[in-house]
Amino acid sequence: MTDGVSRPTLLLVHGAWHGAWCWEKLTSVLHADGWRTRAIDLPSAGGRTGMQDDAQAVLRELEIIDGPVVVVAHSYGGIPVTQAVAEAGNVSRIVYLASFQLDVGESLLGFYGAPVSPKRGDFEAVPDDPIALFYGDVPRSEAEEAAERLVPQSARSFSDVLTGAGWHTVPSTYIVCEDDQALPAQSQQLLASRSGAVHRVESSHSPFMSKPEELAALLAKIALESDA
Repeated sequence: MTDGVSRPTLLLVHGAWHGAWCWEKLTSVLHADGWRTRAIDLPSAGGRTGMQDDAQAVLRELEIIDGPVVVVAHSYGGIPVTQAVAEAGNVSRIVYLASFQLDVGESLLGFYGAPVSPKRGDFEAVPDDPIALFYGDVPRSEAEEAAERLVPQSARSFSDVLTGAGWHTVPSTYIVCEDDQALPAQSQQLLASRSGAVHRVESSHSPFMSKPEELAALLAKIALESDA
């Protein structure tokens, strides 16, 4: 099934410090190819809420989408997506894009072996050099504009642990970003071992900005295979 009506909807879920705005270049390419997309803002970016609140935001968005959905989760976004998909009934595949594919009882800080009890209400400040960390291969003017749009991230979202893991029951695909400075490819490869399929792109942490056409083509391929 490959026509625009029967294709799954792509739900795009951003990572820490970001917002739905980061997908704009990618969605433009996807829309031109006939794909339906939705992108949400996670409340932990700029707010004091935790990962479970983000998961509920994802779940609410899933509930209003008709038909099958392929969820594309970037970076931190993989954690609330993993939680939400465990409770959803219309997701045909999870795509982890340089993302944290964690399991029940795990958290982002726990993955790094860091303490997991920050004070509630604390924020994780925007990293010192976000351009180098996130946008190494993005045109400089676009990278600077994106960096200006980043907001503090709720520290609680990094310490909250998963109580469900949707990838145990829903097929998953991992996209490794080979030149990633935020989540190194070696760490991604470890996480990707939990996915049923693995693809690679030669990009920084943000291929939706640096290589939107290449990423859109790959996502379309994955989504159509999921809908076959």
